[in-house]
Amino acid sequence: MQPVVTVAEMRAADAAAPVPEETLVRRAGTAAAVAALRMLGGTYGMRVVVVAGKGNNGADGRVAAGVLRARGARVSVVAPGAAIRDCDLVVDAALGTGLRGAYDAPGVPPGAQVLAVDIPSGVDGDTGAAPGRPMVATRTVTFAAWKPGLLQGDGPRFAGAVEVADIGLGELRAGAALVEDDDVARLVPLRAPRSHKWETAVCVVAGSPGMEGAATLAATGASRAGAGMVRLGLPGSADVPAPGAWPTEAVRFALPARGWGAEVLGVLERCRALVIGPGIGRSEDTVAEIRAVVAAARVPVVVDADALFALGDAATAREIVAGSRPVVVTPHDREYARLLGADPGPDRLDAARRLAAATGAVALVKGSLTAVASPSGEVRLAAAGSPRLATAGTGDVLSGVIGAFCARGMTALDAAALAAHVHGRAASDGRAEGLVAGDLPHLISARLSAALGPGTPPSPHLGG
Repeated sequence: MQPVVTVAEMRAADAAAPVPEETLVRRAGTAAAVAALRMLGGTYGMRVVVVAGKGNNGADGRVAAGVLRARGARVSVVAPGAAIRDCDLVVDAALGTGLRGAYDAPGVPPGAQVLAVDIPSGVDGDTGAAPGRPMVATRTVTFAAWKPGLLQGDGPRFAGAVEVADIGLGELRAGAALVEDDDVARLVPLRAPRSHKWETAVCVVAGSPGMEGAATLAATGASRAGAGMVRLGLPGSADVPAPGAWPTEAVRFALPARGWGAEVLGVLERCRALVIGPGIGRSEDTVAEIRAVVAAARVPVVVDADALFALGDAATAREIVAGSRPVVVTPHDREYARLLGADPGPDRLDAARRLAAATGAVALVKGSLTAVASPSGEVRLAAAGSPRLATAGTGDVLSGVIGAFCARGMTALDAAALAAHVHGRAASDGRAEGLVAGDLPHLISARLSAALGPGTPPSPHLGG
């Protein structure tokens, strides 16, 4: 995982750096110049304009200008707001992460590339908000660590390709980390040679008459993410035969429409995780049963969809989830607002931390940047989200994957974050148009197979 630091954390790191400020400026400016040289592919006859402000970001830009001149480029240094004449590259060092308010950047000549220094000027370093008109960077070279504003809000649209340059700040006190592909192999436990199906068993309580698809998607997501056994309970199926195709591998158990909590707790005696909520309904009886099961469960619990409704507000949720086993809540924005009484807002890191602190649960706040926070404030970020996931049922699959990762022995924080990352990566492997939730479990299986070790590719009839 790569560290992600807020503006305040970066300032604290600068203040505690083992070298003087002028040394950091020289290193940062040199790193920017090196990135510029790679973009230009050489300096002979190249024209560079450096937009340099008054602060440290501008100082970085002026150092870069000096290095580029020494390498033979024709370099002009201009103040923010000055017109930019014809050039091959614009180095944006106007403002940096300390922006407050809108910034309207000068126009970029046609055909010129843009290199942003630390963060595109006009983009908030924490939220990624860009109320003005920043330059659209071809590339951003950021120092020491990722900034939240490069990952959320308008940041990704303006930042272009991002590279992190080490400038020798030493150990960072980063409260957040960005999940990478390599973390899947590092953190997802492999099956032991003599493992058996019950060691990674997941209980899924989901669906209701007419909403069987949600239960199927959650159960299949769990199976394809490594659950050795899935016990699938659908409230109401004992009273009304449930139509539709069920996942062949899931072992179903019939539940009445009311009073099913005790039976679920009995099934949990042999399971390692519980997923509850997708398509389960919102009747008073259902709400009461969900609350009772979540409160009494002794294994990690993933609370999704209608089960989030059952938790009520944050204060009620805190009473229900209290206990020694971890609980993961997975709200989209409307569910978040119902729990906390306010929208999550543009800063997903802050939103996840607020919800985790208020409920005592691990909070996964969904979005193009998914933020997962523990009650202690530690954050994992998954930036693999895709518009392809904006289709019915994909969240049900995600809840099943989180449950499987918990059953495999991961911490709830890592299970939720890695699941969100793999879920997003799997979507990118699928159809650009027409991807449906039912495609995801097979794509997730293929992703995990590639990451966790050698083996034969999945057979075509399994969706590989």
